[in-house]
Amino acid sequence: MSKNRFEQVDELQEDAITLSLGKNDEGTYGTVNCPASLSAGKLQADVLSDALPPVEAFRSAIRLANEMKAPIVVLDPEGLWQAEWGALYRPV
Repeated sequence: MSKNRFEQVDELQEDAITLSLGKNDEGTYGTVNCPASLSAGKLQADVLSDALPPVEAFRSAIRLANEMKAPIVVLDPEGLWQAEWGALYRPV
């Protein structure tokens, strides 16, 4: 079975749900950004989750993407992506 593939980006995207991974003094975290433009008028503004444990943020992004039938991209400047989540790639 092939792994899921996720595009790595350098900034939030308006046409996709963005999973952002980062580090702070308290450890690693993830956030999920959902642009209002993906919601077919249900959201008035973009929605950004609170900081979550990375695995929980990943799962939340997957659930949201499945509900909204939207792609997921990954913002990961610290290199925190976990290989078991799938393949992370940059387009050429």
